Amino acid sequence: MESLNSFLPLIWFGILALFLFLYVMLDGFDLGVGILSLTSSSEERHGILMTSLSNVWDANATWLNLMGGSLFGAFPLAYATILSSLYIPIMIMVIGLVFRTVSFEFRENSENKVFWNYAFGIGSFVATLGQGFALAGVIEGIKVDVSGHFIGTTWDWLNWRSVVIALTLIQGYVLIGSCYLIMKTSGKLQETHFKTAKLATITTFIGAIAITTVLSIFFQFARERLFQAPFIYVFSIIPILGIILVALLLISLNKKQEKLPFILTILIFLLTFLGLALVVFPYIIPPSITIYQAAVSPSSLVFMLVFVGFLIPIMLFYNIYNYFVFRGKVTNHS
Repeated sequence: MESLNSFLPLIWFGILALFLFLYVMLDGFDLGVGILSLTSSSEERHGILMTSLSNVWDANATWLNLMGGSLFGAFPLAYATILSSLYIPIMIMVIGLVFRTVSFEFRENSENKVFWNYAFGIGSFVATLGQGFALAGVIEGIKVDVSGHFIGTTWDWLNWRSVVIALTLIQGYVLIGSCYLIMKTSGKLQETHFKTAKLATITTFIGAIAITTVLSIFFQFARERLFQAPFIYVFSIIPILGIILVALLLISLNKKQEKLPFILTILIFLLTFLGLALVVFPYIIPPSITIYQAAVSPSSLVFMLVFVGFLIPIMLFYNIYNYFVFRGKVTNHS
């Protein structure tokens, strides 16, 4: 039983990490396209960008719902504490997501689409900003008492460091959104997104360097993890791999390759995600409450695991099938 108590929270931590990564990867390019739509110079370009998302955007956001439900079921203490400490950035994210969803649907039936075009772009930007602030709040650490209940203030998450992290996340979403549009568009519009992808690659890389520096200097919890064996050896490899992937991404963009930039961007996201997971693990409420302290009873974890075990393959199959059916270029006649 003791081994089961240790194994099940670890499994659920992995499942939550999977849901979060799939959401960031899939809805990340979705939100990135929305932000990029703010720079579209014509209704025709807006239409192409919206059409590229029309059949996939709702499925992309499903992973966020699964992550929230799984966090509530497996680690209710973490769910309550994180939502209490990050209430404002999470509400900013939710408002942005609701606004862009309404804008997407209303635009289809509106004669004057200009307002809804900008509403969709602004909603995407606001949602991403909220996610960035929430991420920063978790990385910086949440103040809790011995029982794991939040004892900080409403605005603990807001400082210049969280602004740097939020802006970097926006650039990361713009990068993956640009690479997605490179695959889905052609002609001048594709050329535009080759340029935005190059610019976003540079700004995201600069932001990543800034975040790594901030973690090393200002966050004691992260600094102790970064420079402690055996993690110091892993974290010395991650930046090298990151630089190699960024260089390959810029080369592929200069060669005007269509699919490789998107694949390389996913690998960059995966590498970054792995680094953050290693910084946080085994804490579910950094830097005080571990996954073992916050987990529910083993029987509940097993019951949920059976249900999720059926759900994950179905969701993955649906996503893969969806992208397979709607593969190919998008034109203004789509």
